[in-house]
Amino acid sequence: MLNKILPTIIADNELHSRWLNTLSLMENTGARKISASEDPLTVTYIILKHAAEEHRHAFYLKKQLEKTGVTLPTYAAEYLLAPGSSKYYLNQLDVDVCRYLKSELNLKGAELRFAAYLLVTYAIEVRADELYPIYQDALDEAGSKVNVKSIILEEEGHLEEMINQLQHFSPEWELHAQKAVEFETKLFNQWVEQLGKELAL
Repeated sequence: MLNKILPTIIADNELHSRWLNTLSLMENTGARKISASEDPLTVTYIILKHAAEEHRHAFYLKKQLEKTGVTLPTYAAEYLLAPGSSKYYLNQLDVDVCRYLKSELNLKGAELRFAAYLLVTYAIEVRADELYPIYQDALDEAGSKVNVKSIILEEEGHLEEMINQLQHFSPEWELHAQKAVEFETKLFNQWVEQLGKELAL
């Protein structure tokens, strides 16, 4: 479905600017969620680095907007694609993962926040590792000036870092990570479906 959607978006500067703005919103939401999960005393170098890089991705995508010739000042609904689904996606993933961790591992408080950060971020990094290369290929195909190569490189590093942290978190990390990926896949598919409906594809 994405392979059908992206060429349509890239071919139209108005749609493309809203797509970039939507990705920027999602990166910013992720960055703010990482910051919200931090423990003020025990926050690590990796978590700070990760939050900073997600904020930078949000900024970088916003900057790429200039190449479409369309300016979008905020993340208000009229400046996004599938705004409801785009805003719901990460928040719902957080809720699903927290619910799972409470029932399966009986976690609460700071432990729950940290575990949710690990699993939600892992699932999002798996997605980013798939989404951004597909988008970059579509940009290359269209001869667009927009590019996301620097994000692709950083997201690959993030996934390695998340796996490393998860290995320390639990010997059964793969089981929990797989569950988070299942939640994410369902939400991502709903998001893509909404995009398709908005573009009448």
